[in-house]
Amino acid sequence: MPDQFNRNRLKTAHRVVIKFGTRVLVDSRGRPNPVRIQAIVDQVADLVKAGREVVIVSSGAVGAGLDPLGFAKRPDDLMSLQMAAAVGQTYLMRMYSERFEEKGIAVGQVLLNHDDLKQRNRHLNARNALLGLLRKGLVPIVNENDVVSVDEIRLGDNDYLASLVAVLVDADALLLCTSVNGLRAPLSETRTKRIPYLSKIGPKELALVGGKGSELSTGGMATKLGAAQMANKAGAVSLILDGRKSDALTRALNGEDLGTCIGQIDDRGRIKGKRKHWIAFFHKPSGKVTIDAGAEKALLYKGKSLLPAGVTAVEGQFSTGAVVEIHNAQNEWIASGLTEFNAEDIRLIQGKKSNRILEILGPAVSTEVVHRDNLVLLTEKENDHD
Repeated sequence: MPDQFNRNRLKTAHRVVIKFGTRVLVDSRGRPNPVRIQAIVDQVADLVKAGREVVIVSSGAVGAGLDPLGFAKRPDDLMSLQMAAAVGQTYLMRMYSERFEEKGIAVGQVLLNHDDLKQRNRHLNARNALLGLLRKGLVPIVNENDVVSVDEIRLGDNDYLASLVAVLVDADALLLCTSVNGLRAPLSETRTKRIPYLSKIGPKELALVGGKGSELSTGGMATKLGAAQMANKAGAVSLILDGRKSDALTRALNGEDLGTCIGQIDDRGRIKGKRKHWIAFFHKPSGKVTIDAGAEKALLYKGKSLLPAGVTAVEGQFSTGAVVEIHNAQNEWIASGLTEFNAEDIRLIQGKKSNRILEILGPAVSTEVVHRDNLVLLTEKENDHD
């Protein structure tokens, strides 16, 4: 059974990324809950002593900073959010480090934002730092660098960050700990049931998602499903579960039927290779290129690069080397890739044969809009040809 297969993957996972949402870590007033944090430390320490490698991605910094700054609730303005994160991060890390020290385990704080992971050198430095901490038997504790972030501090709630970290360190499993025991489907107007297993996330699953969460947190089930699907495409099994239970991690990683498990039983749709992970997951696309049916066939079935002749439209302004979405004639997002030309140049050569590039643009370094080596297909056909 696919569910049991993936539960067994959780049971045998060696490298695990565990994300704790704000509502798992703090009480209703926004203060860190020492009992919950102690339960987390106890379970993670047991996992480490059993030979597993664990990376914690922790929310709660903004919530932890509310009381010291005299805020009655989570503020809305960016400056206050950054202040709360700066104060709360120190307090939260002290709670973690003191409790792990009692277990004989050291921790290392790693602050990241999207730019750290998008730029190739910083991406590799972050990966090397995390892997180095794991090799030494430490527990890295990762958080969004909320003091300097803008969009992320408002929107992310660390679900997206956790999936990026899972991809970055080649994790076997991603656990997203929240205040509900997985995704639920309606049985009636007043009753729901837990969905124990999903092979992938699509429109049907997303239609089950409700609101975004509480005023103390910014994430919701939709972001968790998206994060789980991203990790799944990179090869990790994911689990969304109620992290408030004192033994939830232990039971989940023993293969028990908790939460919603998201995982495949084969490689269909999986994106392989660190460079393709970097292109697919660590960039926010800067624009969009639409292609015709012939170009779509060449990309999906023939393992070809994207040529100017197949391009029918270009949206956005971007420079050479930017990541763009590639859409087919039906406006389905089928691929992402690093462009060999800027947006204006692609507009000039779209629909033209490659031998006309020199005539239109002068000396050119490439005849492809996106070279195959810099292309990641986002369909289940990709691995048959890459």
